[in-house]
Amino acid sequence: YIKRDVDETDAERYQTVYAKHNGSVAAPTAGLHFTPEIFSRLKEKNIQTDFVTLHVGAGTFKPVNAETMENHEMHAEYIDVTIEFIENLILNLNNTIVAVGTTSLRTIESLYWMGVKQSPVSNLQSAVGNPELCVSQWEPYENDDNTISAADALNALLKWMKKNKLNRLVGKTQILIAPGYKPKIANALITNFHQPQSTLLLLVSALIGEGWKSVYEFALENNYRFLSYGDGNLLFFNR
Repeated sequence: YIKRDVDETDAERYQTVYAKHNGSVAAPTAGLHFTPEIFSRLKEKNIQTDFVTLHVGAGTFKPVNAETMENHEMHAEYIDVTIEFIENLILNLNNTIVAVGTTSLRTIESLYWMGVKQSPVSNLQSAVGNPELCVSQWEPYENDDNTISAADALNALLKWMKKNKLNRLVGKTQILIAPGYKPKIANALITNFHQPQSTLLLLVSALIGEGWKSVYEFALENNYRFLSYGDGNLLFFNR
C-alpha cells in the first residue's frame, strides 16, 4: 500500500527503537510510535515497561476469506520471554497491563494458557518435560472454564520453569483472539487501525465489543491514518 520505491531510510523507520532479535517478517507497528523520549516520560510517571518477543510470521497477513471463523487457519509463531518478565507480570496483575501491539497481546495471553497446562487442577494435557510449549488456535475456546486465575496460571508456569532450570521460555503460539475470547492478563491495548477481513480486526472486536465500529467510524470521519505507518489508539477492554 506504499506506492513508491524503497528508500534507504525505510530500513531504519520500519523498526522499533527497542528491537533486538532477528526473526520477524514485519515490525510490530504499534511499537513504532515509541521513542526514547516517550520511554523517559513513562518512567517519570512511574509507568513500568517490559519486553517480550514474538516473531511475526507471514500468516499474520493472511486475509480472512472463510465465511466462518472456524475455517480460518492461524499460523504458529515463535514467542520468547524471560523468567524475570513473568515474575514482573505476576507482581503487576492488580495494575493496568497495557499490551503495545497485537503481537505483545498474543504473547502475554499465550503465557496464561501455557501456565494452565502446568496447573494441577487443569484438564489440559501437561507439557512438562517439553520446554517448547505451544498454544493451539482453538485451545482457549475449548477449555475456557474460568476456574484458573491469571495468578495461578503464571505461578504454575513459573514453578515449571524453575523445576526445569529455564530462565527463558521459548514456545509457539497459534492463538486466535476473536469474538468470544475473554482476556486473561492484559487490560488494554495500544494498536494501529487495521484493515477489513483481517484477524487483527477480529481481535479488536473481541476486546471492545461492538464499540469497535464507532471507533473506526470516528477514525474514518477524522482522516486518521490506517495500517503500518498509521495512527495509534489506546483501547480499554470490556470485562
